[in-house]
Amino acid sequence: MLCGGASAARPATQETQQMADEVKPQLEEKEGKTFDVFTAVEFKTQVVAGTNYFIKVHVGNDEFMHLRVFRSLPHENKPLSLHSYQSSKTRHDDLAYF
Repeated sequence: MLCGGASAARPATQETQQMADEVKPQLEEKEGKTFDVFTAVEFKTQVVAGTNYFIKVHVGNDEFMHLRVFRSLPHENKPLSLHSYQSSKTRHDDLAYF
């Protein structure tokens, strides 16, 4: 992994799902709808002044979204934030930096 670069994609873990669930209300507010299905599939990380998590989430049918979630450094004591997201993704779309 390059310093500052994103890691390789790996299967989502329970922690990844918990992070996705934590920012789900932020996404639902931005999208103006609720998601009955919201399952983290895979993720990448990027260490910055905190950590960016790029998470591929299955949102039902054949639809996926890519989330960019920021976790601040522990001493900052801030909640997770949904930095940005991409909709209209498929299971086979690469999880890339955005």
